[in-house]
Amino acid sequence: MIRVDSVEGTAVVRFRMARQVLGRSYYQTAAYWVDGLLIDTGCAHTAPQLTAALKSFGVGQVVNTHSHEDHIGANAEVQEQFGCPILAHPEALPILQDPKLQPLQLYRRIFWGWPEPSRGSAIGEKVETEAFSFQVIHTPGHSPDHICLFEPDRGWLFSGDAYIGGRDRALRQGYDIHGIIASLKKLAELPVGMIFSGSGTVRTEGRQHLVEKIDYLEELGEQIHRLYKEGLSARRIRRRLLGRDPTITFLTLGHFSGQRLVQSYLAGFEPQEPAQEGETGTERDEAGDQAAGEEAGK
Repeated sequence: MIRVDSVEGTAVVRFRMARQVLGRSYYQTAAYWVDGLLIDTGCAHTAPQLTAALKSFGVGQVVNTHSHEDHIGANAEVQEQFGCPILAHPEALPILQDPKLQPLQLYRRIFWGWPEPSRGSAIGEKVETEAFSFQVIHTPGHSPDHICLFEPDRGWLFSGDAYIGGRDRALRQGYDIHGIIASLKKLAELPVGMIFSGSGTVRTEGRQHLVEKIDYLEELGEQIHRLYKEGLSARRIRRRLLGRDPTITFLTLGHFSGQRLVQSYLAGFEPQEPAQEGETGTERDEAGDQAAGEEAGK
């Protein structure tokens, strides 16, 4: 499935894509075209549809916000069709060249698929088109190689997955919540007017959305640390603050989960107070061990 539309009041064309499974589209991803620049290429399953849709636009260059498979999936096809360079953070380049360096769990293969290899080059501090100049901002947390593009004259922020709306109740293994918050704070220092997110949602009053997201994540972190200092295990914290696991936890066999979100907050955190009565030290130790294990696996 692919939907193409022009974003009102801008020169940006949006491509929203998702694979259909049993007649239903799951976990949409997006690409954006502006003045010959294509930002991300969606997933491998929708690569033929994207390249067909791009024929009437033309592509002079591609920027990948990061190397996850739902953002580089049509790189090879677009590059072959248009002969254009692909720019990405240096840490992303080995994965573009050999996507199998990035193991994909079953759900990722089903929803997004394996990308074909493509040839990338290291992105600089700016990306220029005939009409626009984009600042390149390193925003790790979602992934170490994540970058965003910001057009200061228009206040456009192409955020990739550094900013996704909503209130997080789960986190994927390998994500770093502290890095995510730090990157959001970096973006919130900019005069952001519109956010073009990696999920295809476009938001006005962008800086306000960034601030609200930061406030939510920091408040959640304070609550998690407080409960951990009181002696609650990561599992009990998840139950108290986040409730039942969302659907994505079951679809991904636990790769996304509220427990991983709590553990990411607790990575490197040492409680100041002993466990309270009713919560065993073993439970606390298990939570700390799990948090350390997540950190080591990044």
